Amino acid sequence: MLPRPRGVEAGWRRGKSVTFEPVVLFFLLGLAGGLMKTDTKLPGALYDTLSIFLLLAIGLKGGVELAKQPVGSVLFNGLLIVLAGAATPLVAFPVLRKLGRLSRPDAASIAAHYGSVSVVTFSVGVTFLSRAQLDYEGFMIVFLVLLEMPALVIGVLLARYGVGEVRWGKLLHEVLLGKSIFLLSGGLIIGYIAGPGGIKPLDLLYFDLFKGVLALFLLEMGLVASSRLADLKTYGPFLVGFAVIMPLVLGAGGAVMGWALGLSVGSTVLLSTLYASASYIAAPAAMRIAVPEANPALSIGASLGVTFPFNIFIGIPVYHWMAETIHRIGG
Repeated sequence: MLPRPRGVEAGWRRGKSVTFEPVVLFFLLGLAGGLMKTDTKLPGALYDTLSIFLLLAIGLKGGVELAKQPVGSVLFNGLLIVLAGAATPLVAFPVLRKLGRLSRPDAASIAAHYGSVSVVTFSVGVTFLSRAQLDYEGFMIVFLVLLEMPALVIGVLLARYGVGEVRWGKLLHEVLLGKSIFLLSGGLIIGYIAGPGGIKPLDLLYFDLFKGVLALFLLEMGLVASSRLADLKTYGPFLVGFAVIMPLVLGAGGAVMGWALGLSVGSTVLLSTLYASASYIAAPAAMRIAVPEANPALSIGASLGVTFPFNIFIGIPVYHWMAETIHRIGG
């Protein structure tokens, strides 16, 4: 079940121990099955259904909580968070070009993946907070939606600068009306209009069953990730290092940003998780259209094969530690 978000005053409940979140074991099961070449695989239609469910559930919860918040302050914080997030590809691109010696299209595509965000990693972060009994502000889902697009546009500009024209119409249609943003935004609007009372009849389906559906989705993600590990052979050592170090750097930046904006510890954890995550759904679709010469095996291999499992097993607990530490030091 999705945890019940609370206000800014809610923070870390001291004395509560954090145990391992069991849903990530489903990812490990899928990863092991893929590496052992099992014939286990979720049907494509079921995989699509699970992803639609997760996107709608997260959007609905965010909309319900947004209805309780002053929209002005949310939008102001959102603008600052988006501007900081949009800078990620500008930082990642020269690292990938100069240190990694990747081509301009590949460097731009990978930078865009790491500037965008992962809704599944966010979902695992939410379940982590539930198990840790940490509250968070519901409007964090708004930031999840807002952070999807800017980095993709900047990634395209980096790839196309001085090279050729961009088919902006098709790109914007793919990004804005792609499944992830469309369903997240749609759920957000429905939850906002319905409010807590109106959405209550749907609680059993969308909120109580959330963790069970996420567990099945992570099983399939593990199977998919195992098939992407081989894609890292050419640039293996550098890309693996980048896919681990970059999330830690971005997660630290998210912790500082969350504290500076006055977010609770729980929301700071989620903001760090968002900044540290890498897209493997929206970004590949957008880059396929705008930067077709980029090798998708490199970007997806790094984001899904390395960063995603790193975040769900190691990263999120580290971001929690970062958030708690900076809130304790900063007061």
